[in-house]
Amino acid sequence: MLARDIMTTDVIVINASARIYELTRLLAEHKISGVPVCDDGNRVVGMVTEGDLIGLKNGNRVRDIMSREVIGVDAEMPVEEVAAVLHEKKIKRVPVYSNGRLVGIISRADIVAAMARR
Repeated sequence: MLARDIMTTDVIVINASARIYELTRLLAEHKISGVPVCDDGNRVVGMVTEGDLIGLKNGNRVRDIMSREVIGVDAEMPVEEVAAVLHEKKIKRVPVYSNGRLVGIISRADIVAAMARR
């Protein structure tokens, strides 16, 4: 089984210039804990999570709190390797790329659901 087999393809993203209140509303409305931050060309430039919000000290834009170093995986990566990346890097979600473009996202819950299907 590959990353493309379990990824969520309808990825919710936010722009770095969005206001923090837009982020909080987006996370709450979709009941998710983090999203990729994309530029106007839909390229991932960061990730932002509930943890970034909780640690917020200054800033009113997503760019002020997002993580800029994004760990991603290829759509053809085996699920076992994706799980290892999540575990080793201590992250909860990872964007999935194909030919350098964002095509999906995989969370820990997606990994667990894939394990349950086996």
